[in-house]
Amino acid sequence: MKINIELLKELEKNIDTVNPEKGKIPIKILGFGEISLVFELMDDPELAYKRIPIFDNEKQVERHIWAYNKYCQMLETDVGLKLPEYDTAWFKDDIGKIWFYCVQEKIRPESAGHKVIHNITDKQVEILVLLAMREMKKVFNYSRSKKCLDLGLDGQISNFCVIGFDPNSPKVDINTKLKYLDTSTPLFRINGKEAMDALLFLKSTPFFLVPIIKAAFLQEVLDRYYDWRLVTIDLIANFFKEQKPKIIPSLIRVVNKFFNDEANEFNIEPITLKEVEKYYKSDKMIWVIFQNARLIDRYIKTKLLHKDYDFYLPPKIKR
Repeated sequence: MKINIELLKELEKNIDTVNPEKGKIPIKILGFGEISLVFELMDDPELAYKRIPIFDNEKQVERHIWAYNKYCQMLETDVGLKLPEYDTAWFKDDIGKIWFYCVQEKIRPESAGHKVIHNITDKQVEILVLLAMREMKKVFNYSRSKKCLDLGLDGQISNFCVIGFDPNSPKVDINTKLKYLDTSTPLFRINGKEAMDALLFLKSTPFFLVPIIKAAFLQEVLDRYYDWRLVTIDLIANFFKEQKPKIIPSLIRVVNKFFNDEANEFNIEPITLKEVEKYYKSDKMIWVIFQNARLIDRYIKTKLLHKDYDFYLPPKIKR
């Protein structure tokens, strides 16, 4: 991929993580994660850059690039998912600090799953979720066939995009094809060991929460992505955040029928509305606490200690 490293270097010299779209180098925010900012460079709108400022040395970078490329290769070549074209970019600034990006071919924003669900009928949303479940089955089938390797993924609807989606004539049917987007966190284990250095993802955690998160939540969060039933509960529960709670009971029926009819070899217990509601309530509470703690952490570092704060904090999300 043709990546403009010099433009990224200039961006990092001037970026304001509070108002990143108002910096010297014009960017447009496409999305965000817990530690990352996804954007396009207005002077280079064909690519999507995911900014991941967590690495301290080249060894960590090399390990993550290996894991990222291996994960994408397995998903695309071995499993059979369709992915956007991908690459990585990284450099050191004038003081030796490492800046790292996962780079993807930019999709049409309106084709992302969390956008599509607001422009199609409820019946078509059910079909879209069914199609996502079929894509996920490829992943968990592959994982079951390997003795020493576990493969996972984040199955939220926002991580899938609809190939060829036309917002002027929005439609999803059983023949619709999907691409999977969220590959920057390489979720696979070899002989039980994470391919990525999971502790690096605590870098965005406020210093006063690190011991708690590491001891009580990190392993649980990672394990979730390797459990298809939990991945599916997360997929459905996310429709609360997307302000579509009325469709959740029907989505539960869709996935339970899918598990019974198309994936009965996995022996997955039916999902209930009660546990989806409980899961989302807990997830929402943890997210709100975590984001408020990060605001405090940013204030301490920037206002009291006069240090840089490398992470972008998303605006308040309606949940």
